[in-house]
Amino acid sequence: MDEFASLQRSIEKLVRIKCSNYKEDYIKRRILSRMRLTNTTDFEAYHRYLLANPQELDLLRNALTINVTKFFRDPEVFEVIRREILPDLARRRESIRIWCAGCATGEEPYSLAILAHELMTLHKNVTVTIYATDIDTVVLQKAIAGVYDRKALENVDEKRLRKHFISHDDGTFEVRPHIKSLVKFREHDLMSGAPIARYLDAVTCRNVTIYFTEKQKNDLTHLFYSALAVDGYYVMGKTEYLAREVEHLFVPYNSMQKILRRAA
Repeated sequence: MDEFASLQRSIEKLVRIKCSNYKEDYIKRRILSRMRLTNTTDFEAYHRYLLANPQELDLLRNALTINVTKFFRDPEVFEVIRREILPDLARRRESIRIWCAGCATGEEPYSLAILAHELMTLHKNVTVTIYATDIDTVVLQKAIAGVYDRKALENVDEKRLRKHFISHDDGTFEVRPHIKSLVKFREHDLMSGAPIARYLDAVTCRNVTIYFTEKQKNDLTHLFYSALAVDGYYVMGKTEYLAREVEHLFVPYNSMQKILRRAA
């Protein structure tokens, strides 16, 4: 029996998602992501895990229906980064390094890069490097290409659109080289236990941990703590939170926008 086909039937019955609505390689990538996080080695083993662990149904549903991101998602968060965080770092650093973890197709790191470019225009002595990572090599290739449809850019005003994007005849827009050059894309597994770098000035990881177990969330909090310099910023997703076991690692900076700072 085809174990993947059997798994798909269970997904349609239990998760109530019609797999035929998605490309097979997409379904497999999302399932493989859950397999890595549940330490299951093949589709048959994951199928058994899914049937034995009811909480996995919601986690798989979230993974399969992951929202398409866009530039400057949650604009008020980026406004705090633009008006407060980047200027604060520029006062203290000539070289600013930011890690965008779980970057998906690149909209978030490129949004940060646009703000970084605007900062460097005002502070000629400051440089900004953005490390953008994801475990999915397929979405990373799209991120590196940097080509997006108009819907992904609905939060980008016309001035920024003209300055930072190339308009193509097919209606898509490509990130210009001066923005691409600020972002370094890399494959990285957040569950590896190793940060992409240390003594970073900021980490953004938004709407990623909703797919993780409580232990995995706590492990990730420790990972970001180890990656950040003292007083470095941690930008979480609006619906995410720190568990009691790890909340001492960070202090609130802007509670409404879920922005924290690394404790000493």
